[in-house]
Amino acid sequence: MSTAMAPVSKTHCDNVLRPGNTNCAGCGMSLGLHWLDEALSEERPFMVIPACCGIVTAGAFPTTAYGVPTAASTFASSPAVATGISQILRMNGEENPVICWAGDGGTYDIGIATLSAAAERNEDMIYVCYDNEIYGNTGGQRSSATPEGVRTSTSPRGKVEQKKDMMGIMAAHRIPYAATLSLAHRDDFLRKVRIARETKGFRFLLMLSPCPTGWKSEPAEGIDLIRTAVGCGLFPLYEVYEGLRYRINARPDGTPLESYISRQKRYTAAKVDPQLIRNFISEQWRYLDAMARAFPAD
Repeated sequence: MSTAMAPVSKTHCDNVLRPGNTNCAGCGMSLGLHWLDEALSEERPFMVIPACCGIVTAGAFPTTAYGVPTAASTFASSPAVATGISQILRMNGEENPVICWAGDGGTYDIGIATLSAAAERNEDMIYVCYDNEIYGNTGGQRSSATPEGVRTSTSPRGKVEQKKDMMGIMAAHRIPYAATLSLAHRDDFLRKVRIARETKGFRFLLMLSPCPTGWKSEPAEGIDLIRTAVGCGLFPLYEVYEGLRYRINARPDGTPLESYISRQKRYTAAKVDPQLIRNFISEQWRYLDAMARAFPAD
């Protein structure tokens, strides 16, 4: 007979993100947190957030814009902190989800050691990376998530390296579930969060998150920029099960690449060669198509 307790339900005041937060206008993270909340329905998650814009969101002590239990961790330790919380909840017979909510700096770079360790152990948590492709909270420096050619405060002539393949790295850990999230595809977003919630073990979700401050774009255009990134093939929507089985959720629809890069001064100021990006898109789609054909999830 199971001794597990039912998840603790939220009250009407327990939304993940509440009014009074400090997010910039047009910040994709805000919408991502609202949709995370919606997908989890009545459940009350435990959040772990490392040093990033996401923890500044809370505002100044002693008040907080987060309506659920939230632990602030160092840049490098959010998966380790989440591991401890997950283990304690399990010992107490509780089933509330534990969620790491981290930026690309704390995921691709500074936090990758503890992220890899938690994934290798298959710890029971959902790790969400809101990827705005820079260190947004500390001045817009380049991270290994920054695309090739993009201008940042530390790559004023444009970054010379390609963006790190974080989905490929996490799939190589053979975790139960990994998926990309689009803020322009709400139903797909909610479905994937719910799949992650129903899955046990380590789950990794990667969300491309518009950052008008760092992208040098208009706040009102953020969601359309994400739609354009998916449509031109730059940000593929797909899922990986057990690190082996692939499912592609949306294919490029012929949207011109220029409609994405022309609206962001981080590209235009660096005078990025569009052909470099087209080559990158072509390479990643050849790989994804090959994997989906050889190892289909269906």
